[in-house]
Amino acid sequence: MEFTIKNTFSEELPADPVQENYRRQVRNACFSYVTPKKTSNPKILHVSDEIMKELGFSKEDIKSQKFLKLMTGNEILENSRPYSMHYGGHQFGNWAGQLGDGRAINLAEIEYNSKRWAIQLKGAGETPYSRNADGLAVLRSSIREYLCSEAMFHLGVPTTRALSLATTGDQVLRDIMYNGNAAYEKGAIVSRVAPSFIRFGNFEILAAHKDESTLKALTNYTIKHFFPEIEAGTKDAYVSFLKEVSNRSLKMVIDWQRVGFVHGVMNTDNMSILGLTIDYGPYGWLEGYDHGWTPNTTDRQFKRYRYGTQPEIVLWNLFQLANAIYPLIEEIEPIEEILHEYQNTYKKVYYDMMSSKIGFYNPQAGDELLIKDLEEILQLTETDMTIFFRRLANYTKGGATNYMKVIKEAFYNIVEVEGPILERWDDWFSRYDQRLSLESLDDSDRKNKMNTINPKYVLRNYMAQLAIDDADKGNYDLIEELYQMLKSPYSEQPEYEKWFAKRPDWARNKVGCSMLSCSS
Repeated sequence: MEFTIKNTFSEELPADPVQENYRRQVRNACFSYVTPKKTSNPKILHVSDEIMKELGFSKEDIKSQKFLKLMTGNEILENSRPYSMHYGGHQFGNWAGQLGDGRAINLAEIEYNSKRWAIQLKGAGETPYSRNADGLAVLRSSIREYLCSEAMFHLGVPTTRALSLATTGDQVLRDIMYNGNAAYEKGAIVSRVAPSFIRFGNFEILAAHKDESTLKALTNYTIKHFFPEIEAGTKDAYVSFLKEVSNRSLKMVIDWQRVGFVHGVMNTDNMSILGLTIDYGPYGWLEGYDHGWTPNTTDRQFKRYRYGTQPEIVLWNLFQLANAIYPLIEEIEPIEEILHEYQNTYKKVYYDMMSSKIGFYNPQAGDELLIKDLEEILQLTETDMTIFFRRLANYTKGGATNYMKVIKEAFYNIVEVEGPILERWDDWFSRYDQRLSLESLDDSDRKNKMNTINPKYVLRNYMAQLAIDDADKGNYDLIEELYQMLKSPYSEQPEYEKWFAKRPDWARNKVGCSMLSCSS
């Protein structure tokens, strides 16, 4: 292990003075020291070869008993002291008070090749923030987080990463759909990594407690280590900080929209201050293109976190962050300017992104209307998002009369594409063809360019569920297969062609494929 321990968060910020590990309300602190729970029969199922190298672990390291013990909570790194973070948050639009790392334990911060990483175990036992929960995680949710965080990285989406996936040998009781049918599942731990796991909620809880001293310390720390271009300690610095967080968050959510990812639970405690996708719980990928879809059963009534509202929710969350750090700025105008700029910038970058998805690179009047019409038509009958945009790249100029050959496999029920729906498609492709004539790229170059932002492979829920089903039987081969495929989501990879397919009928209403809860 070639890295260096650099525990800046726990050394530079105030700790909870209470040392015992029991549920409590924490004050005037950014974290509480805890010790991971020892597991009975741990086993490493998979290690990310890329993150292994990023952190300075060798192949020999990951085969060692020391690595196994470290990544399953049975041993801690020398010169480090594990801790869980103190934060609050707005959940489904309502202030929830203290939340915190209820089952996440930060092992250490390490430095390797001039990069700093925080290593965190998810599912390693109780903390002062566990509330009524056990602090553990199950194999089902751990596989989903492990695979998805790595898949998102290779899609070009800002995200936390994952180092390893392990089973604990312990059984964990979970009510998967919150319907009174609790059952035991295999316990598991994901070791996940990021430059930092600081969230909007870390600032919110300090503001709620009117602890301006710790709030200032946390903000200055965050700027110093993760926004070094800003000189911390002034009101202008805090304004610049908020602006940069807004910019990063906007980029993140635009990428979500681009690839059809729905987070499912965009509470402020699940918003990374670094603009990273964090906390892979009841997420999902659009199968049929639908602005109203959410994978989260808890949200199915009001659909607050549905696909089409994600950019608005990011703005709402930024407003809560702005409220939290307002005591450091004490001026409304610069904050309003940042939030208004998000609104104005979002519209432009969204349509720039959508233009690129359909092969428009020289903006023209009428492009926005053409995109809006496409989004509407795509929802008239169930149409697979990933397949549609990937296949659209095969369209050739002058082919408006034969467009259906290009996109037909994206439809779940082709017989529905008739009458008024077919007329809408005919009209749209006629206009699309005319618009493509204004582009200088030839068909081949346009296809290659479109295929760099429209993925062929995403981690559809049914794929993750198949890996989960196999893992429950002790077969982990599919985890490796999906992991390798998702490293190159924009490449053709003919050996994985079977995964370039619409959701199968058996998965339409299956728990874990179409319906997910926060239970993990």
